[in-house]
Amino acid sequence: MNDTMVTLVGNAATAVEHRQTATGVPVARFRLAATPRRWDRARERWTDGDTSFFTVKAWRALADHVAASVTVGEPLMVQGRLRVREGEQPADRGGQRWLAAEVEAVAIGHDLTRGTAAFRRASPRARIEPQAGEDGGKSGELSPDWSTGGGAWRKASPPSPVPDAGGGGSGGAAEVAAGVADEAAARAAEGAAEREAPEGVAVG
Repeated sequence: MNDTMVTLVGNAATAVEHRQTATGVPVARFRLAATPRRWDRARERWTDGDTSFFTVKAWRALADHVAASVTVGEPLMVQGRLRVREGEQPADRGGQRWLAAEVEAVAIGHDLTRGTAAFRRASPRARIEPQAGEDGGKSGELSPDWSTGGGAWRKASPPSPVPDAGGGGSGGAAEVAAGVADEAAARAAEGAAEREAPEGVAVG
């Protein structure tokens, strides 16, 4: 399958929703508002275009880092795979058809044309571990507990240098392979849930 890779520039429109699958795979989601700026020759000034909203999803280590780094309103750059979904709500919910644009992120960072940020390298074991009792459900189930992260974004003067915490790569190949099936099941569960309550635009 061919993927459509996109790079979006915008602002975090919602708080980051952060959770884990029943087997401990981290998942994060938030809405990104992207408003283009255009030069109005008649008025000789910049004007805002129409705002587009995207659902951004991140998995595993990226999900943990987004939850710890991003807050509402911060300017971001997001790169990832674009998915445009459409469907129809059940008849008892109005039966409206809808369209939803979402990006499965591979990289997320602050837009440094708007301010400064301090980078902190993650240690190999920095990702959130599953809490006791969370592995009791079926593979791919999503744990009901959510948390909101807080960022270190600054619009004013540059922050003091942060020492490199060290630590190199991500875990071994066996650890990565072990989580692939769980992640795939969680993605399927997310898709099924969102067909019932999509974050999209009604099209009639």
